Amino acid sequence: SKETKIRCWMQGGLHGNEPASTEGVLMLIDQLLSNDTIIPLLDKLEIAIVPMANIDGYEIQNRYASNGLDLNRDQTKLACQESVYLKQAFSDFGAEVAVDFHEYRPFRKEFDLLGTNGICSIYDAMFMYSGNLNLPQNLRDYTKNVFVGNAKKVLESNNFIFRDYIASVKQNNEVHFNQCTTEARSSTTSYALTNCISSLIEIRGVNLQKTSFKRRINTTFLIATSFLKTVFDDVSNIKEVLKISNNSKPENLVVVANKSQETQTIRAISLKDNSEISLDVKVNNALKCTPILERKRPTAYLILPEQKILVDKLIILGVKVEELAEDKKINVESYTVTSIQANPDEEEGYNAQKAETSVIKIEKTFPKGTFIVYLNQKNGKMATEVLEPESENGFIKFEVLKPILNNELPIYRYLTNEKI
Repeated sequence: SKETKIRCWMQGGLHGNEPASTEGVLMLIDQLLSNDTIIPLLDKLEIAIVPMANIDGYEIQNRYASNGLDLNRDQTKLACQESVYLKQAFSDFGAEVAVDFHEYRPFRKEFDLLGTNGICSIYDAMFMYSGNLNLPQNLRDYTKNVFVGNAKKVLESNNFIFRDYIASVKQNNEVHFNQCTTEARSSTTSYALTNCISSLIEIRGVNLQKTSFKRRINTTFLIATSFLKTVFDDVSNIKEVLKISNNSKPENLVVVANKSQETQTIRAISLKDNSEISLDVKVNNALKCTPILERKRPTAYLILPEQKILVDKLIILGVKVEELAEDKKINVESYTVTSIQANPDEEEGYNAQKAETSVIKIEKTFPKGTFIVYLNQKNGKMATEVLEPESENGFIKFEVLKPILNNELPIYRYLTNEKI
């Protein structure tokens, strides 16, 4: 029955200029329907597949959606219609395992500064998974050690080169790298915050047209089938891991965290003579974060009735919302905005806002129709990510909610264990 199956979400083509992700997922569909060694996976798996998430971008081989925005920077602000449909489908499906397939650019402008005459990336595949500290440790460890670990073994047996995901950034005239992610604006963490085993896979391929296309498609397919076979072989453990993760109720939640910086050795191709070289580089590692701002985990958030736009987005994100049946006086914590910084440069359709708040305990009468978001639910961790004012992936940063200096926010924290 469906109740005993693991629900798996497989997605490709979120960026339109990453064709091997779509072709690899289409190959997966073909094999699930025709390959007798793979068809039995369906006995224990229920699979939802989106082979081409960005149809308009794919049509012209362009990264962006029809409105010019990046769909993988839109997982919480939901400014693209495609994001709304995809996220609603994901929420309705209730995925327990999710993989988002991409391709990455092997030649980046910062790479000219590395090596003797610049470098090219050597990795056939890179694995991105979340280091967000609001994800229970057991879920993070299981994703890394079992799912990603098994996929790496498959690639190794097929002589592919791989590592955890890194992307170059220029800092103080030096080339640094960011490893993995904590941010819910992209799919990896967004999926994981719904109590889901989640990874984003990057295959070397952007701007290579059809060079090594079969290799790229096969790499995608091998990783996809590895994830599905891991599910098939480990159903009971997966159910237990997700149960423990879902029941995790830490005393504090992490609002802001800092990535640790370390030196790592990476492999690359030298553009001087096409030889393989090793480089020691500085890496900001999202898998090794430390908290900067923590707050006591509330039982629920209260949102005033006039902020229905926030609630509509929460529902798309799979968060269940209730309403007050009558006016009620409640003891809560309120946020007062103590500072606001707004980036004058538009990015991805918004001017990033950075707010700081003070939190105090008050007694307030809330009107009938006030929205209640309890955190004791599958997607409760997503609510904290978007509602806490200082969050790097929240509604305030993305201008869904515009704060006013020295004013109270229309969002409140309810700390009492009793239901309202």
